[in-house]
Amino acid sequence: MSTGPNRILDEFAKLMTDAAGAAQGVRREVETAFNAQAERWLNSMDIVKREEFEAVREMAIKARDENDALLARIEALEAKLASKG
Repeated sequence: MSTGPNRILDEFAKLMTDAAGAAQGVRREVETAFNAQAERWLNSMDIVKREEFEAVREMAIKARDENDALLARIEALEAKLASKG
């Protein structure tokens, strides 16, 4: 068993360790509560999720490419008809 200043320092170190553990627990609880509230708030705003945005973006890119291909075919057909006429 330690005595004198060593015992006081041991008790102080133990107290600080316990306080740090309690602070981490409180921090985790605050983060969890904040994240839950933020998620509820974002859901109430009807904001699009990143995955949904990316899916629609890819669909738009594909549609634009298809439109460009169809435009090229139409121009080729019109040129062909103009050369016959």
